[in-house]
Amino acid sequence: MSHNRFLIIDGNSLIHRAFHALPPLSTSDGTVTNAVYGFTTMLLKVLQLVEPDYIAVAFDKGRTTFRHESYAEYKAKRTATPPELKPQFPVVKEVLNCMRIPFLELDNYEADDIIGTLTCIAASSNLESVILTGDRDALQLVSPRVKVMLTQKGITETEEYDEGRVWDRYGVTPSQLIDIKGLMGDTSDNIPGVPGIGEKTAMKLIQEYGSLEKVVENAAGLPPRWRNKIVEYKDQALLSKQLGTIDCQTPLEFDHQTLHWPGPNYQALLEIFSRLEFKTLVRSIIDKVGNQEGLPGTPKQPSGDNAGTDTYRVHYDTPATEQALHDLREMAGAADKVALLLEGNRERGINRAVLVPENGTVYLLPVREQPAALDLVGDLCACSRPGKLCFNGKQAIWLLHRHNRRLEGLSFDAALAAYLLNPGTSQTAPSTLAAQYMNLILPVEDEPALAAGAEILSRLTGILDTKLTELGMDRLYYDVELPLVSILAEMEIDGVAINPDVLRDMGEETGRQIDQLVLEIYRLAGEKFNINSTKQLGHILFEKLNLPVIKRTKTGYSTDASVLEELAASHEIVSQILEYRQLAKLKSTYIDGLAALINPFTGRIHTTFHQNVTTTGRLSSSEPNLQNIPIRLEQGRKIRRCFIPRREGNVILAADYSQVELRILAHMSGDTNLVDAFIKSQDIHTRTASEVFGVPMEQVTAELRSRAKAVNFGIVYGISDFGLARDIRVSRAEAGDYIRSYFARYSGVKDFISRKIAEAKDQGYATTMLNRRRYLPDLFSSNRMTRAFGERTAVNTPIQGSAADIIKLAMVRINEELKNRGMETKMILQVHDELIFDVPAGELEQAKQMVREYMQNVLQLDVPLVVDLKTGPNWYDVRKV
Repeated sequence: MSHNRFLIIDGNSLIHRAFHALPPLSTSDGTVTNAVYGFTTMLLKVLQLVEPDYIAVAFDKGRTTFRHESYAEYKAKRTATPPELKPQFPVVKEVLNCMRIPFLELDNYEADDIIGTLTCIAASSNLESVILTGDRDALQLVSPRVKVMLTQKGITETEEYDEGRVWDRYGVTPSQLIDIKGLMGDTSDNIPGVPGIGEKTAMKLIQEYGSLEKVVENAAGLPPRWRNKIVEYKDQALLSKQLGTIDCQTPLEFDHQTLHWPGPNYQALLEIFSRLEFKTLVRSIIDKVGNQEGLPGTPKQPSGDNAGTDTYRVHYDTPATEQALHDLREMAGAADKVALLLEGNRERGINRAVLVPENGTVYLLPVREQPAALDLVGDLCACSRPGKLCFNGKQAIWLLHRHNRRLEGLSFDAALAAYLLNPGTSQTAPSTLAAQYMNLILPVEDEPALAAGAEILSRLTGILDTKLTELGMDRLYYDVELPLVSILAEMEIDGVAINPDVLRDMGEETGRQIDQLVLEIYRLAGEKFNINSTKQLGHILFEKLNLPVIKRTKTGYSTDASVLEELAASHEIVSQILEYRQLAKLKSTYIDGLAALINPFTGRIHTTFHQNVTTTGRLSSSEPNLQNIPIRLEQGRKIRRCFIPRREGNVILAADYSQVELRILAHMSGDTNLVDAFIKSQDIHTRTASEVFGVPMEQVTAELRSRAKAVNFGIVYGISDFGLARDIRVSRAEAGDYIRSYFARYSGVKDFISRKIAEAKDQGYATTMLNRRRYLPDLFSSNRMTRAFGERTAVNTPIQGSAADIIKLAMVRINEELKNRGMETKMILQVHDELIFDVPAGELEQAKQMVREYMQNVLQLDVPLVVDLKTGPNWYDVRKV
């Protein structure tokens, strides 16, 4: 089972199906519950079936969307929501809260658009998405990383669609389904299409011409019965395609790790199921957990006024007069700290703000409708005092930026603190933290939820701050992570300039290469087929060409990368398919993907940096995922050529830590040979080759150095003899000899590994140089492989996590020095162990000296930290200085 599976549920679709599939059910007081019961039953079944790591439910918000701007009659024939169904929607959302499953809705967009956006974000984060819906429109989203489970009759049956199933059913690729809809329309959504053209004709035309645009372009050659209609209704057809296309770029603002599912709050579920009189579900939970005391996922009961799990509601004021706003400004401005919660999105800015000064009164300000309220919030945030307590500081900075305002005096970020305390789960929404640390269930309605979230923030800050201090992570939080929030926000807002011509030229060249590969694959196969269809590819490889079957899946032959790599020597077509996949991925995800992310107003890409996602503490990013831009292939590395300075006369400065993880290993292990090599500035891989293979350093060949490099980095990640043998293409016995020889020469490393595993087993966690923790439950698993993974993690976490600590601390120190010196140099990217700067030519020498000094001296190790500097006109054409 994948450990990167994302379940995305179409909430509206499932609720409607449940409502119409089940007879009227009601509680003893007459509350209708059939949709809630059916939805919950389907949800529990699919959770058991899919076993997701991440989950979200998407809902429509309102009946009007951006599509109505193009076609006012869109969905005009939809009947009103039945009066018995409407009150069940908020109850379903209560169930989701108890399940700790987040739900998303967005003004002006449909649930389908949210689902599409989630799949794109998931794919960029290397997640596999499974969509549960009854709406066939979602089939257009199917891809190698996206499957759709279509609900069938009743509330329990589903049919799974992957690319092969879509092709078998419709004879087209998933993306071509919108072309079919453009021709045939959709009566349920009142999408007109072309009158007189049904599904069969539409499928036939798209199969022949490939797209609606091509059908229109070639209409003159069609039979008259189709030609005349398409010519007459071409604009209507193109509009219909537009209406039927799911928008995968909605302005959703979230971190995918906040959708990580920790499991249900069983106590809360028992209470709501009891209230709804779902006796079968109550019994199933009691059977599952034994009794209602100490239920899994339920925080310990606190004492005092906060005990219990009733929905926590607070009174809030909405100051409407000029005098009331003035009084609030005076009171909040004189406070030492103020809780601040901003609601909105990065496209439109702040919608509502909630302020809670030290007197505890909750003030909700409708900023979008009240300009004076925006002035109050903006002026308050622009001052370093009072200190601001936030749930998500970076998001607050972005929202204020949309109004040309800034945030000074960020004193606490609750989501960031919660991440440090428990990096294994990134459920850091206010409702989750309230349940976890205060045993409170927040309301689901917008304004009450905002008010309650802001009201608890001051107390929650005290709880989290105390825990950070108790665990010795206060320095890490206040000296590194919290200052980094505003730095990352500034990097996102500034963005990085992009040369679109580079991407265009690369896209055209890669497209030509792909076309040539497709023709060659067809020639070798002896026929045309859908290369992206697992089923059709399996037929060609294993039935027509009779290649040996390596692995099977539930639905047929496996054609994943590991299978193809094993078959590469068996037939020429396999290597061509591997290259095709590589280039197709490069073009769609990185070349075309980067081009699509260029902001039309700034000409820059504004990536999102994720500070509270990885368990190691390293930063990650999305839109684009900078860490995943391929660099092993020359063609992939050339993508970096499009990253350029923001203005003419500036240059790119790249500062990269040299072998930082091996240097940390030398420092932590104290191994004399490893320390000696770094102190003498020797090539560590050549030195290791000399030690392990027993040859003088001057006689180490490129091949031996390459093998030693694999051993060095493999040791850091706990590689086995099997893994090393696969990586360097030697026998398992030979690889085992290399590892034993390494440990014989580097006994300090061997002792370090044993020590770290023992410490982690004793403590239950591993720590970094700055005391970052990673909890390791896998160490105590009954499964041998899981336990071995935990041991490898116990060794790797102190090394990789310390590397994260070092570069983050360097970012904080460098940013502070840039501001102190009044320099225009900008830190624009952070990728792995590398920092990228956009530097005015006149500041280059000063920037090089300062960056190297601060990066190399950020922490004192027993071996020197070394930074390689490169400069150039873009990120690819940088040269070492």
